[in-house]
Amino acid sequence: MTFDVRAVTESEFREWQRALRTGFLRTPVVSDEEFADRLAHADLARTLGVFDRDRVVATLRSFRQEVSTVGGGSLVADAITQVTVAPTHRRRGLLSRMMAVDLAAAKERGDALATLIAAEYPIYGRFGFGVASWTAEWSVDVRRAGLDPRRSGRPEDGGRIDLTDGDEIRKLGPGVHRRLAGVRAGVTNRETRDWERGTGLGYQSDPWREPYYALYRSASGEVEGYAAYTADDKWDDAKQPMNTATVRDFVAVTPAAERALWHYLCSIDWIATVRSGYRAPDDPLPLLLPDPRAARMVTYADMLWVRVLDVVRVLEGRTYPVEESLVLEVRDADGFAGGRFRLDASAAGAACARTAGSADLAFDVAELGTLAFGDESAVRLSRLGRVEELTPGAAGRADLLFRTPLRPFSPDIF
Repeated sequence: MTFDVRAVTESEFREWQRALRTGFLRTPVVSDEEFADRLAHADLARTLGVFDRDRVVATLRSFRQEVSTVGGGSLVADAITQVTVAPTHRRRGLLSRMMAVDLAAAKERGDALATLIAAEYPIYGRFGFGVASWTAEWSVDVRRAGLDPRRSGRPEDGGRIDLTDGDEIRKLGPGVHRRLAGVRAGVTNRETRDWERGTGLGYQSDPWREPYYALYRSASGEVEGYAAYTADDKWDDAKQPMNTATVRDFVAVTPAAERALWHYLCSIDWIATVRSGYRAPDDPLPLLLPDPRAARMVTYADMLWVRVLDVVRVLEGRTYPVEESLVLEVRDADGFAGGRFRLDASAAGAACARTAGSADLAFDVAELGTLAFGDESAVRLSRLGRVEELTPGAAGRADLLFRTPLRPFSPDIF
């Protein structure tokens, strides 16, 4: 049977939404409110469907995104989302066909890479995607943490924490978030609509619950971080509060802001547990507590996946801590980014170009997506058989070039 893979029209968009909701095991009924909101913000030219006659049986959508690189730069990415295949049409190559169409269009546009958040780990490596960032979540037993209740809720550096509202977060949050992209690789940009939906405005796919917002200002009055959190209402049989504060959004761009906001969250009256929300795996939270064992890691998982489409732009789009030259052989079965490239890098900048010289390292394009954001070790990948070391010691030299003091962090699911 032949299936038609193409962008949907406006008249087909409700059917596409029905297929999307079915794939994610949500009720297939599409409300008028949801339909209108999704249509108003969808780029139909980048909204793909697979048609079995007049019925959509697979979905994929992409949009323009900016991703921060090591050193505070950014690259334009093809962000892929809302990927589904109907349970009646699995294992027929439909995802492969949609992915080929979307990635070819991204390459034609000149996007440096493609990104996605994977619901299942094994799917996307075969399309050249590699894990660029990981995420962690902690559950903090506040009573065990050892913080001094007389001091832990007040910053000790002359700064202050104020409770505020969504209006102020929409005004001040974007600037803080942009600063975060200058500190960490892997941060994806937020559009105005993201800030609106994240603070309760516009259509909400799930019932909205207004959070509390805590804003940190330094002694000079500069906003350096904020946290949005909710709290439940739970008491034990002895009438003792056992409430949990759940962090919905947390952005801090200085160590002082991180310390002050975490200490504040762990000192709120009636809160027995703090759930951190998704954080970078090297977040300082546990070590900010007198007893780090009070912070129990409850999630550790892959987050941002990257598929390199332009090797030169990706490697020249980040900074490097040392002076080094390497020739990298990138293997790409789909033909988007394969070849042999010489990277000449130093603290002053980097140059990358195709070369006929002998390669020092060889690997699949998926491994380049993993290495380029600084989180993975070429030595470890070599031991796993995912990087071929053609020049002795080249993997160690690559680690000196690529790895970063701070692990990449991608706070948003898209």
